Amino acid sequence: MTVVLVHGVPETARVWDRLVAALGRDDVVRPGLPGFGTPRPDGFAATKEAYVDWLVRELEATDGPVDLVGHDWGGGLVVRLVSIRPDLVRSWVTDAAGIGDVAFEWHDFAKIWQTPGEGEAFFQQQLTDRDTEGAVFAMFGVPPEPAREMASWLDPTMADCILALYRSAVDVGKEWAPDFEDIPKPGLVLVPTDDPFLGETGGATGAHRSGASMARLEGVGHWWMLQDPERGAAVLRDFWSTLDA
Repeated sequence: MTVVLVHGVPETARVWDRLVAALGRDDVVRPGLPGFGTPRPDGFAATKEAYVDWLVRELEATDGPVDLVGHDWGGGLVVRLVSIRPDLVRSWVTDAAGIGDVAFEWHDFAKIWQTPGEGEAFFQQQLTDRDTEGAVFAMFGVPPEPAREMASWLDPTMADCILALYRSAVDVGKEWAPDFEDIPKPGLVLVPTDDPFLGETGGATGAHRSGASMARLEGVGHWWMLQDPERGAAVLRDFWSTLDA
């Protein structure tokens, strides 16, 4: 059974490197969101719906149904995809189930990016004053080596795509929540307890509404797959094992 891992923002598919090594399997696919360490196709709008359409096409081109796992915005895309195209998955996992809650509220960074002028200034500063040591990511628990690598990923194309994506998603909870209910495929909602961006309340609500199970990841934060990839891999394997029972 193919596993598809979908990354988030501001990331590339390499955010999954440590988790893939911990899983120790050769049937893992890691598509790169357009514009995130990959080219942005001509005319690609980089809105939330454009990325959903992109993910649908990726899964349609993959032997399936698949075991789909999403983190951050990748987790938000999972929420939407299983709401509208559950036939493409055998199972699904997300750490962003709160995006499927009508009361979802964006974190402070997102609100800056959603504000014309402020978002552009934010990324101009980030691109000008490079955080070569990855201090910002380290502050959120990412180990030093991957933190430095993550700091190198941002480029003007990624910045432009982030702005377009977040500005298309000001009301994403209200828009996507009505369809994120009673999903007919097995799901798992991950809740890292130290995640400052995606709250536990929204995750619990999303799990309840969609019919998914929920797993708390104690003591790790937003980038759990980098902080403790072995535990993340174990939680995924335990979930997948229930599908074969």
